[in-house]
Amino acid sequence: MNDAVNEPSSGYPDIDIMRIMDLIPHRYPFLLIDKVVKIDPNVACIGIKNVTINEPFFAGHFPQRPVMPGVLIIESMAQTAGCLVVTTLGPKSEGKLVYFMTVDNARFRRPVVPGECMEVHVKKLRNRGNVWKFEGQAKVEGLLVAEATYSAMILDH
Repeated sequence: MNDAVNEPSSGYPDIDIMRIMDLIPHRYPFLLIDKVVKIDPNVACIGIKNVTINEPFFAGHFPQRPVMPGVLIIESMAQTAGCLVVTTLGPKSEGKLVYFMTVDNARFRRPVVPGECMEVHVKKLRNRGNVWKFEGQAKVEGLLVAEATYSAMILDH
């Protein structure tokens, strides 16, 4: 994977949390992005996850040294990709379910901890029908903390 996912254009306005909840079906405590700050439909987008100590997973992961679970970082990538897919496909796809099919080459470079702002960079690699493949990177203060390639299928309820 390249060091940086191509930066999407900023021709679209930010997508706030209320609009994210229109686009994807996830809700607390499993809604893991707070905002989409850049989006280039059918190409790439950047989501934001503000990591706080109030996240329910920190009670058990780990109380003595809170660390965001790697699988939830990957889930943040998937949710950001979901926003990209729905924005690309238009209103008819809002709220559809997206199921993981594969996660490949996942790498975790350093822990993500409370108080950090995680940028989730997602780039569409390809799609065929309702199956989409993406490259994702999570960054904190510009430094790569995690990356993966993954595919998902978008389905009606």
